[in-house]
Amino acid sequence: MTSSSGQAAPTANAMRRALRRARDGVALDAAEAAVLLQARGEDLADLTASAARVRDAGLEAAGRPGVITYSRKVFIPLTRLCRDRCHYCTFVTVPGKLRREGHGGGPTRRSQGAYLSPDEVLDIARRGAAMGCKEALFTLGDRPEDRWPEAREWLDAHGYDDTLAYVRAMAIRVLEETGLLPHLNPGVLTWTDFQRLKPVAPSMGMMLETTATRLWSEPGGPHHGSPDKEPAVRLRVLEDAGRSSVPFTTGILIGIGETYAERAESLFAVRRVQRAYRGVQEVIVQNFRAKPGTAMRGMPDAELEELAAAVAVARHVLGPAARIQAPPNLVGGEYALLIGAGIDDWGGVSPLTPDHVNPERPWPQIDELAGHTRAAGFELRERLTVYPEFVRRGEPWLDPRLLPHVTALADPDTGLAREDAAVTGRPWQEPDEAFTAVSAGRTDLHRTIDTTGRTADRRADFDEVYGDWEALRESAAPGMAPERIDADVRAALATAADDPTRLTDDQALALLHADGPALDAVCRIADDVRRDTVGDDVTYIVTRNVNFTNVCYTGCRFCAFAQRRTDADAYTLSLDQIADRAAQAWEVGAVEVCMQGGIHPDLPGTAYFDIVRAVGERVPGIHVHAFSPMEVVNGATRTGMPIRDWLAAAKEAGLGSIPGTAAEILDDEVRWILTKGKLPAATWVEVVTTAHELGLPSSSTMMYGHVDRPRHWLGHLRLLAEIQQRTGGFTEFVTLPFVHTNAPVYLAGIARPGPTVRDNRAVTAMARLLLHPHITNIQTSWVKLGAEGAAEMLRSGANDLGGTLMEETISRMAGSSYGSYKSVRELVAIAEAAGRPARPRTTTYGEVPEERVRAAEASGGRLPELLPVLED
Repeated sequence: MTSSSGQAAPTANAMRRALRRARDGVALDAAEAAVLLQARGEDLADLTASAARVRDAGLEAAGRPGVITYSRKVFIPLTRLCRDRCHYCTFVTVPGKLRREGHGGGPTRRSQGAYLSPDEVLDIARRGAAMGCKEALFTLGDRPEDRWPEAREWLDAHGYDDTLAYVRAMAIRVLEETGLLPHLNPGVLTWTDFQRLKPVAPSMGMMLETTATRLWSEPGGPHHGSPDKEPAVRLRVLEDAGRSSVPFTTGILIGIGETYAERAESLFAVRRVQRAYRGVQEVIVQNFRAKPGTAMRGMPDAELEELAAAVAVARHVLGPAARIQAPPNLVGGEYALLIGAGIDDWGGVSPLTPDHVNPERPWPQIDELAGHTRAAGFELRERLTVYPEFVRRGEPWLDPRLLPHVTALADPDTGLAREDAAVTGRPWQEPDEAFTAVSAGRTDLHRTIDTTGRTADRRADFDEVYGDWEALRESAAPGMAPERIDADVRAALATAADDPTRLTDDQALALLHADGPALDAVCRIADDVRRDTVGDDVTYIVTRNVNFTNVCYTGCRFCAFAQRRTDADAYTLSLDQIADRAAQAWEVGAVEVCMQGGIHPDLPGTAYFDIVRAVGERVPGIHVHAFSPMEVVNGATRTGMPIRDWLAAAKEAGLGSIPGTAAEILDDEVRWILTKGKLPAATWVEVVTTAHELGLPSSSTMMYGHVDRPRHWLGHLRLLAEIQQRTGGFTEFVTLPFVHTNAPVYLAGIARPGPTVRDNRAVTAMARLLLHPHITNIQTSWVKLGAEGAAEMLRSGANDLGGTLMEETISRMAGSSYGSYKSVRELVAIAEAAGRPARPRTTTYGEVPEERVRAAEASGGRLPELLPVLED
C-alpha cells in the first residue's frame, strides 16, 4: 500500500502559495488541499490559524461564538457481526468468540450472542439516562445475516425480517422507555432503508472513510473483501441520506494507506454531497490507530500533526458552516492543537460505556474535557445527537413522531441540549390529531385554480427544499439543448413497418430523433400498428381525481403542486370530504376515483387504508385507483411493513389498482436532477412489480421534455416492456409532457420549457412501437396538450384519452392552461376531430355497465357544481 508519509514533500513555493490562498480566504482546489495536508511546523501553525478564523466566523454566524459542543451518549453495540472484512477493525468479531464471551442470549446455543437482547439494550439505555445521557449510539456491523447463519437464525427466532427491522424496533423501545434519542450507525443503507429508519431516529451516520477505490479493489488493501466499503457505494449512501432529509454524520479516516491527493478528494466528495443536499450535519476527521490482532497492526499510527493538518484543510474545504469533529479519546491529550486547527465539536462522549470501536482509548471525563476546552478559550456545551441547525429547521428534517422527544430535550432558543432536561420515555406515536379528521387550508383549490389561480408562482421555501440549484446546473446541462443524431432513418422505418419488435436500440434512437417527413412516416406506422392492435375506438373513462393533500416536503423539482403546510395554497381534505367527492362523482356516472396526494409529514402509514375504506363504504361500486409508488413506499416505511404486506393490506381495504406515476424518467441520472427525495428507479420497479404479483394492476407513465434526452426515453420504454412481459400488470402507458410554467426546475433556469410538438409526436408514436405488443393501450393527456394536441396524438399511435378528471390540480398548479375537467361530450369531440369513434371504458379497459353509461350520458360526466370544501 502507498503511505501518505512516503510521498515526496511539496515544494516550498507550492506550500507558500497554498498557505497564502488559505489566509486570503480563496477557495482551494484539490491540488492545493493536497499540498496543505502536508503542512508541518511553522507551515502548520499558519494553516491552523487561518482555519480557526474560518471556524470562528461560522460559530458567530450560527449564534454560538466561542462554543465547542459534545453529545453525552451511551454506546449500544447491537451486534458485532458483520459481512465485511476490514483489516484494521477490532469491533467486528465472529460468532464463536461471541459465544465464548457469553453476552446476549438466544433460543439455541448456536445463535447465542449474535445480537444484544432487548433487555440488554434497554439496560444500557436506562443506566445512561440515569446519568444524564441524551443520545443512544447504535453501532453494528453491516447486514451480518448475509454472511453468518447464526445471525439469520437469531433474527428468525425473534421475529425480525432483517437486522434493520431489529434496529428499528430497538430504537422505538429506547425512545419510549428511556427518552434517549437514537443515533443509528448501521452501515450502508439504501434509499428505502432511510425511509424505514427516519421515523425512529433524529440522526444517522456512516463514515465515508476514503474515496480511494484502490484501497477496496486491490488485494491487501484495508477494505479488500468488504462489499460495503466500495467508495461509490458509500457516496451513494451520503446522497440518499440527503435526498431523504436525514441529518447525517460522516467523515474521513486518515492514515490507512491513502495518498494526500486521495485524502483531499475525499473531503471534496463530502463537500459536493453537502452542497447538493445540505444534509451533512457533521464531518469527523479521525486518525488511524493500529490495533493488536488485526491485519494492519504493523501500520504506523497517523501522527497528531497530520491529524491537525487534515482538520484544518477540512475546515477550509468545507467552510465556516460545517461542523467538524475530532474524537477526543484519539488525540493523545493534544486538545489545544485540534481546537486550534478548527474543530468545533468533540463528538459523543460517554460517562458509562467504552468506545467499542477503539476500546483501548477510554473517553476523557466530561469535566476534564470541559477544562481542556476552557483552557483553549472556548466553552463546552452539550448538544443533542441531531445538531442545533437541524433542530431549528424542523420539517422535513425531523419526523413528526420524533418532535416531542427532541423538543423535550432541546433549548428552544439555541437548539442545543437543555442540560437540566429530564430524560424520560415518551410515546412514539402519530400526531395526536388524526391526519384526515378535519380539513385545513385552501381546500377549494381544485375549483379556484381555474379562476383566481395560484397565490404565488413558487412555494415559500423555494431556496431550501430542493437542495442547491447551482450544484444541479452542470448535471442538467446536457439535457438543456436539443440533441440530434445522424442515423439511417430509412432502414429503421422499414423495420418498424415490418415488425416493430425487431427495432434495435440504434434504430429506435434514430426514429426518436426523426423530424419532418421521417417523423410523419413514424407516426403513420404507429397509427397502423394501433389500428391492427386495438382498432379505431378511442377510449375514455368517467373518473374523478381527488388530490387529498398538497402538503409535501419530498423536494420534487418539477412539481408545482407541493406546498409547505404554512403556504397560502396548502390544503388537506378530511376523510368525509374525500368520500363526498367520490359519491358526487358516482352520481354523474363515474366508474373510478383516482386518489393521490403529497407526502404530508403527519400522514400515518395507515391513513391510506382509511382513505380507501372511507370511499368504499360511501360508494361500494366505484373502483379505487390510488396511491403512486412513492405513496406506497411512504405508507410501508411509516408502518414498518414490507412493501408486499402493505400492498396486500391496501388491497384488502379496497384498493383496486395503483397509478404508475412517480416514474418520471426511470433513469437515476435524470431522476436525481428532477427530484431531491423521490424513490429511485429500482424502488419504483419493485413497487409496481409487487403490486402486479398481488393482482393489483397499474398504469405506466413517462414525464418527458425537461432535462432528459431521447436515449432516456428509449431506456424507459424498454424497461416498461420488460416488466410487462414478466407481470402483464400494466393497463396502459400514459405520456406526460412536462408542464414547465411554474415548475421549480424551470424557474431555476435548469430545465427546457417542456417538449416540442415534434417531441410529443415522436414519444407517442415510439411508445406504440416499442411497447408493442406488450402494452396495447397508449394514452395521451388532454390536460397537458389541450384538445387539438390530444387529437394529433390520436393520429400518432394513441388510442386513449384518459379521464373526465372532474377536478385536476397538479397540472393546473404547474401552469397548464387546458382546464381541470372535460365532459363526456368534449372527450367524444376530441376523438371525432381525429376521425375516430369513442367509447367509455373501465380502469382495466373493460365494458362499462349500462347503468353507469346512462348516468354519464345524463350528466355528461360533468359535475353540476364542484363541492365547496371550506367548512364553517
